[in-house]
Amino acid sequence: MPIDIDLLLNAYAHGIFPMADSRDDKEAFWVEPKQRAILPLDGFHLSKSLAKVIRQDRFEVTADRDFAQVIRLCAEAVDDRRETWINSEIESAFLTLHRLGQAHSIECWQGGKLVGGLYGLAMGKAFFGESMFSRVTDASKVAMASLVARMKQGGFTLLDCQFMTDHLRSLGAIEISQSRYLELLDEALAEVRAQVSTVASPSPLFSASSAGAGAAAGALSAGADWGALDRLLADSSLDSSTGASSPGKLILHSLTQTS
Repeated sequence: MPIDIDLLLNAYAHGIFPMADSRDDKEAFWVEPKQRAILPLDGFHLSKSLAKVIRQDRFEVTADRDFAQVIRLCAEAVDDRRETWINSEIESAFLTLHRLGQAHSIECWQGGKLVGGLYGLAMGKAFFGESMFSRVTDASKVAMASLVARMKQGGFTLLDCQFMTDHLRSLGAIEISQSRYLELLDEALAEVRAQVSTVASPSPLFSASSAGAGAAAGALSAGADWGALDRLLADSSLDSSTGASSPGKLILHSLTQTS
């Protein structure tokens, strides 16, 4: 059964997200962890080796160039992960959210091939990271570094990682209680809640079928700017303003800025 988009967005706004038992599972279930992994934007762990990889632009890093392929590769079975929680219903729902401008991807390319990336949902000043993949060394780390840089430039405050892993911990992720997470989430969505309350829609957050859908979709991004980093990358005055002379150096510059 397809996941209702209204229900999905409202679930995320209340700290709940969907998962499936396997790629072939026909239904998803709802999860609300007692312990939540987040990555504080000023706490991203930038090792010397990762900084070197980014500075040398070993990967071409893009945003939203191929969302469909990113989610497909995140859901693909690999040697160290034979099962995935991303079933067809979740994949379809996020493809819809991407078309609505709410779900985004970061891609890492090498030799014209997609070798790493991540995807998630942006709402207010929060980004709900869903999954990442890597087919070559450091690709997912560079994707995460780019995401953090993008969030800092765009005024985001909360990067939700859902469950802790060794990989996320090595990048600076921490675990907090669900109650503390909900406090941070309320802060990140404060402007969204204020703006959506003025939109004529039967849903408290969003309705893809209502007359107010366009206004509500815009309101969901209130307070943050996903495209801020892209504009900096395209700015011809970049060198004089930041000292950065390449995409990688701009990402490093953004990472080292304090919020």
